[in-house]
Amino acid sequence: MIDSHHHLWDPARRAYPWLAAEPMAPIHKPYTVDDLRRVTANAGVRATVLVQTVPEQAETEEFLVTAAAEPLIAGVVGWVDLTAPDVADRLARLKELGPLVGIRHQVEDEPGAEWLLRPEVLRGLAAVGAAGLVYDLLVTTAQLGSARQVAQQLPDLPLVLDHAAKPGVAAGEWQPWAVRLAELAARENVHCKLSGLVTEADWHEWRVGHLRRYADHVFGTFGPDRVMFGSDWPVCELAAAYEVVLDAAVSLTGPLTDPERLAVFEQTAARVYGLG
Repeated sequence: MIDSHHHLWDPARRAYPWLAAEPMAPIHKPYTVDDLRRVTANAGVRATVLVQTVPEQAETEEFLVTAAAEPLIAGVVGWVDLTAPDVADRLARLKELGPLVGIRHQVEDEPGAEWLLRPEVLRGLAAVGAAGLVYDLLVTTAQLGSARQVAQQLPDLPLVLDHAAKPGVAAGEWQPWAVRLAELAARENVHCKLSGLVTEADWHEWRVGHLRRYADHVFGTFGPDRVMFGSDWPVCELAAAYEVVLDAAVSLTGPLTDPERLAVFEQTAARVYGLG
């Protein structure tokens, strides 16, 4: 299995503004490579993708050095300033440090729904594609329309939607998320992570049944061959331990065929991120 989405962090090393809120207190502590090995040891995980947590290139540089020395981490989705005039050069330098497979920006934190469509951002996204990298979309439902326009304007750029755009599972919200997700899924260069749903549900009362409608819609719109499993560990620990998240994903993929499950749990991530 490949876990296509996890993080590492150390609050003693740098600030993580999104971890400062009181509800995040249970995970406001260091999570190291040793912790990653521990939680994946009995889960059948052969490789992972380490994803950026803050908009700092220094973190990405550290992640790449870590990944280069850690066989379990097969790729890094890092951060770079997409609006920088020398973004192509920055990407090239990062690729020299370790297994950079993609770039991500916390678009969900940007004001308005049109940040992705700024000319300087589109230029940076084109540079990501030209460097042979993937771009991870961390967006809200309101920003799915902009994501679809990016997919249309840059058809050669592989895009991966993180956490299915965070549908409001806890409140039972469905529209406009469902229709906007389907519109994005219609673009063949977009893929989706089956990740992050447990923390969009009620952290203390969620059940797999609460997630099923949303997961089924992901499978129905993208198709299993464009969906990949991600634990979102250690963020997931707000609602569930690593093994519980994995068990939930296995249950959600229960109606799929064996080849479709293989795609979700390994092949899609390997193909899209170019993992060995």
